[in-house]
Amino acid sequence: MTQTEQAEARPRLGRKRDHTRDPEILSAALDVLAETGYDGMTIDLVAARAKAGKATVYRRWSSKADLVLDAVACMKGNDLDLDHLPDTGTLRGDLIAMVKPPSIRDSERKLKVMAGIVSMIARNPELAAAAHKALVEPRAAVNRVFFQRAIDRGEVLPGLDVEKLCMVGPAMVAYRTLMLRIPVDREFLISNIDEIILPAAGLRAA
Repeated sequence: MTQTEQAEARPRLGRKRDHTRDPEILSAALDVLAETGYDGMTIDLVAARAKAGKATVYRRWSSKADLVLDAVACMKGNDLDLDHLPDTGTLRGDLIAMVKPPSIRDSERKLKVMAGIVSMIARNPELAAAAHKALVEPRAAVNRVFFQRAIDRGEVLPGLDVEKLCMVGPAMVAYRTLMLRIPVDREFLISNIDEIILPAAGLRAA
């Protein structure tokens, strides 16, 4: 073995990188991003919110873009379990069963994060993909389950454009929150279901 190979094989000394604070830092990054937007966000602000040293953040993420990408990618779909969703026997019942205060708060936070990264998404395809996976896909996946159930029990016709219908609700919420800057509430979400989604699926609200 050459001296170079021996040097490469020798264990490197130094402090191991501590990842225990990553969740706190990533959560702080999302909070700052939602409040200030990408352009106004700084590593200093994130470190202060997480009560961490700036050096700690920089050791883990070399740039603001890297930190935002990881933070967005780590957002959870509100811990939705597709195998244990509400099953009320009707499409309307299933959709309304998901309109709960925790779900509404989670959606509003995600929309604020989305608003914060709009300026960056067009320049960063990787961030755009991560944003779609974390902010849009979880609820779309739930809606697919509900529509497939409705198709299976003959409640709606199988020729429906399910993918398009799954996006109607999130699009209405995004427009209200980001463009009109009006908070989302239960009444608004149920009106979307009864006046837009169900009629588009060929159903009437009960």
